[in-house]
Amino acid sequence: MTRDDPVKHLFLWPAFLVVLAIAIFPLIFSLANSFMSLRLVPPMPARYVGFENYADLLTQPRFWQTVRTTALIAFTSVAFQFVIGFAIALALAGKVRGVEFFRVTFLMPMLVAPVAVALVARQILNPTMGPLNQIATFFGFANLPYLTEANWALGSLIAVEIWQWTPFVILLLLAGLQGLPDDVYEAAELENASPWQQFWGITFPMMLPISAAVIFIRIVESFKIIDTVFVMTGGGPGVATETLTLFAYQEGFKKFNLGYTSALSFLFLAVVLILSLVYLALLKPYLEKYK
Repeated sequence: MTRDDPVKHLFLWPAFLVVLAIAIFPLIFSLANSFMSLRLVPPMPARYVGFENYADLLTQPRFWQTVRTTALIAFTSVAFQFVIGFAIALALAGKVRGVEFFRVTFLMPMLVAPVAVALVARQILNPTMGPLNQIATFFGFANLPYLTEANWALGSLIAVEIWQWTPFVILLLLAGLQGLPDDVYEAAELENASPWQQFWGITFPMMLPISAAVIFIRIVESFKIIDTVFVMTGGGPGVATETLTLFAYQEGFKKFNLGYTSALSFLFLAVVLILSLVYLALLKPYLEKYK
């Protein structure tokens, strides 16, 4: 069978249509539910309410608080992940002893399930019995409310996100660094350019496309955070650490308010889409410059 043989469509299109139907149907069904008043417990007949669910969400302070909380966790953690990941990737790309050992060691946190990481972190940061506070008490310091005070809880979640997902940034940036041409650096050395000048004049600009892609992937993924928050804080204290996905979980799987949850999910999609478009629009001039 040649590449232009029409018989290939008999094999490709059925599978493509099945996958498309499986992906499209839940989306359309959820979109239709977002315009309905639909609750499973207590059971209520579906009733068309138009944009009432969306209007209710957009005027609800809790929704905007979850947007701010999610954005704070996502942008802060990704910023630290990128800076730390870039620094470690630069170190691993150089000729250092035991580089293979460090590569495997740095990638280990990424291989652990987020729920397991959150469980361990919750035990370590326990306000009364956690080893971190026990060590602090031993040296005469006061116990810190890592999971029971809003700012400390947010900081703890961000720290866990940084620890677990920095290896992902390291992995991709290291691959990019290893693909940079050597002749450019050889020319820079002939011009007596310092390592700092080589980084800002060569490495960083040439790594900009892959850096932009890594940051974009991590921001989108960070906006979907739920497992770490659910296990470590449950959204508390109060709703101080509640994220958009956890808010949707509370409405959908605890209150069984399917119409409201569907509207919340599409607003969540809109938030991520708007932020993504703004991010790509801001970076476009720089990406085109270094193509």
